[in-house]
Amino acid sequence: MNLKQELQTLNDKLDKFRRKLAAAEQRGDATVIMQFKKEIATVTKRIASVKGQQSRELSKEGVALKAMGFKRVLTKAEQADMGKLNKSVKGLVVVHPLTALGREMGIKEVTGFAPAKF
Repeated sequence: MNLKQELQTLNDKLDKFRRKLAAAEQRGDATVIMQFKKEIATVTKRIASVKGQQSRELSKEGVALKAMGFKRVLTKAEQADMGKLNKSVKGLVVVHPLTALGREMGIKEVTGFAPAKF
């Protein structure tokens, strides 16, 4: 399971545990309340761990892209015909500023990274 899916399932579990905790608090069931508080704590800790792992992977990927030989901002015409651009430039990686990788790298415009000049 990839990190995105794992994070989603953990968030689903956390939501379910919180709903069950609220129901147990309404009933006044002390043992069940303690159990769900422990479950919530462990799931929250695991979510933080997965988010940290995701951040490290994005950072590593950003460093690898910045190490490529050439980068430049793509024109609107190139963005419009991305298929043609990908066929003409071998090893091109396009990063959009609104993706997680783009935010991590701090880019402001659609940028292409390639091993050679294009």
